[in-house]
Amino acid sequence: MTRLAAFGRFWWEFVVGDDWRVSVEIVVAVGATAALASGGIAAWWLVPIAVVAVLYGSLRRAVRAGDQQS
Repeated sequence: MTRLAAFGRFWWEFVVGDDWRVSVEIVVAVGATAALASGGIAAWWLVPIAVVAVLYGSLRRAVRAGDQQS
């Protein structure tokens, strides 16, 4: 494996990790914040709310998956 491939795999695992949905949802939240901010709206509050919502959803999916395995 080349160093470039190893570097790419590291960043993929670091950013995406185990649940690709979390990465997509946070990217959407950052994009929405940027869109609102470019329109002159104070959007600092959007990312913290999105992080809490994404964390809740991720934990809920993990608990459901654990319940189904039992």
